Amino acid sequence: MTTTAPDPEDLTARARIRDAALRHFGEHGFERATIRGIAETAGVSLGLVRHHFGSKQALREACDEHLMKVMHRLHEEAASRPLGGLNPVAAMGPYRDYLARALTEGSAAPFFDEMVRIGVGWFEEADRRLPDPPDVDPRARATVVAAMALSFSVLTKHVERGLGVSLETADGQHELLRALLYVYSHPLLSPEDAAAIRAALDHQNLDHRSSHD
Repeated sequence: MTTTAPDPEDLTARARIRDAALRHFGEHGFERATIRGIAETAGVSLGLVRHHFGSKQALREACDEHLMKVMHRLHEEAASRPLGGLNPVAAMGPYRDYLARALTEGSAAPFFDEMVRIGVGWFEEADRRLPDPPDVDPRARATVVAAMALSFSVLTKHVERGLGVSLETADGQHELLRALLYVYSHPLLSPEDAAAIRAALDHQNLDHRSSHD
C-alpha cells in the first residue's frame, strides 16, 4: 500500500506538537482541546508549544497548512502513477478525525476550496478532449466531486461497514477503487434519460423564476 513520503519537518519537535494537535482537535474538537493536553501528548513543555505556535488558533492554522501540503503531495503522486498505485484514503488516515471534525465544524474552508481549485484544473483539461462542451461549468462539477471525496473522511466507519473491510488495508483500497471506477464508468442514467431530466429541471427552474418576477 503506497503513501506519500514523509515530510522532513516531521522529525522535529514542532511537528510532534502539530501531530498531537491534529489528534486532540480530531478527538475533542477545537474548543475542548487544550494546549496543556497537546503538550503532554507531544512530550514537550507547555512553554515550548507556546514558543513554536503562540496560540491554539495558530496551532490549528499549522494543522490546516500541513493538511494542505499532504493534499498537494497526493495530487502530484496521483498525476504521476496509475490510480491503483495510490490510496488517498489510507494516506489521509492519520488526519481523518481532524478533517472530519474540521469539516463538520466549518473550519476547513481553505482545504475544501483548494480541492475545488485542483478539480477545476482536472475538468478543464478533460473538457478540452471532449467533442461537445459540458453544460455544467468546471467549478460546479469540481465542488460536487470534492464534497463526495471528503465524505469518506466523515463517513469512514459507514463505508467500511458497507464494504466489509477497512479502507486503510490493501483489500479496502482494492474494493473502494473498483467501486469508484465502476460508478464513474457506468452512469446510472442513459444519455436520453439524463437529457429528459435536465430539460425538466430547466423547465422547473424557469417556472420558479417566473413566479418570483
